[in-house]
Amino acid sequence: MTTWEYFTTPLLIHNTAAILNNWGKQGWELVQVVTGPEGGLVAYFKRPVSEQAPQNAGLASAAAAAKQFEE
Repeated sequence: MTTWEYFTTPLLIHNTAAILNNWGKQGWELVQVVTGPEGGLVAYFKRPVSEQAPQNAGLASAAAAAKQFEE
């Protein structure tokens, strides 16, 4: 049985393609984009959990991606 991990991230309108491509390269599949509670867009992603990947590997991916967009 496949188990999944999930991740959400805000989408910046001026940088949407870069954000989506970044997560796609890390194996995340876009599931849905919705309007967030404060009006911005939020992307929902999923990817299968592999036996080699530690639980909560998405947290490390999120930290790496956040650093990329801080500059």
